[in-house]
Amino acid sequence: MESIKEESEDLKIEDAVTVKQEDAEEQTELMSLKEESEVLDEMEEKDHDIVTEEKSETTSSQKSNFTCQQCEKCFSTKGNLKLHIDIHTGEKPYTCQQCGKCFTKKGTLKGHMSIHTREKPYMCPQCGNCFTQQGSFNRHMRVHTGEKPYTCKLCERSFTTKLNLKYHMNSHTGETPFTCDQCGRSFRHKITLKKHMKVHLRESSFMCHQCGMSFSDSQNLTNHVITHTGEKPYMCLQCGKTCSNNTNLGVHMRIHTGEKPFTCPECGKSFRFIGNFQTHMRVHTGERPYMCLECDESFTYQRDLKRHLLTHSGKEV
Repeated sequence: MESIKEESEDLKIEDAVTVKQEDAEEQTELMSLKEESEVLDEMEEKDHDIVTEEKSETTSSQKSNFTCQQCEKCFSTKGNLKLHIDIHTGEKPYTCQQCGKCFTKKGTLKGHMSIHTREKPYMCPQCGNCFTQQGSFNRHMRVHTGEKPYTCKLCERSFTTKLNLKYHMNSHTGETPFTCDQCGRSFRHKITLKKHMKVHLRESSFMCHQCGMSFSDSQNLTNHVITHTGEKPYMCLQCGKTCSNNTNLGVHMRIHTGEKPFTCPECGKSFRFIGNFQTHMRVHTGERPYMCLECDESFTYQRDLKRHLLTHSGKEV
């Protein structure tokens, strides 16, 4: 019964987002976004540790010499103060020679370069996963140890990473700091905004003449057109199921192989489908994307919103 249920979920995913979620190009982009986020998150945590150390070691005479005039943070050396001031000025003197991205600190650039080299020198001794950054490795180890050092002061929930705590805080404040400059929609998470921006990019790309949907490249358009013709040329040799494209067949094969490539960094639970993984992450981040337009109450899952809407219509739940 479980495999049938998962098969049903697979069909929903295939019909709704035929080539969006499992497209190889998009997976690479999401991986790059994830690695870039890990680099920035690691540097942010390092900065936090440095500031704490600087404050504890700084004497009263040093405070008067190396104090930021804008935010009054104190530093033990002039060099650290100069690095800090770049945050206020917006200056980013360190540029990646491969992609042109700029950074305020040399250490951040060095960490960023591992995205291009794909070097992963940090290996987990328990599960064999490899990481480009030591900070990413340290955060991963918390999955095995159960350590959650970042605690919300409002509800006392704890998280393995500072970034997840930051996302969680938006659920208390209702803040949506990431705004689309094209349509004005705002989001709680930067990654959600990046995904949303693809909607606008597709408006001037490859369009299906039957339904008007647009795609980022010709291959995705070709795969989509097959959904109109009903053609499913790719067959599973184990159960006979047919799929409209090779990507969806690969996703289907996980039911037979048992592969679960999407692992939650918070609790270690694994998933076969990226859609199920993304839905699960809301449990940890506190994201509630489904909002009732009548009373502004929000929900983690769409099914809960549908059940709630019945209370407004007068029907029995």
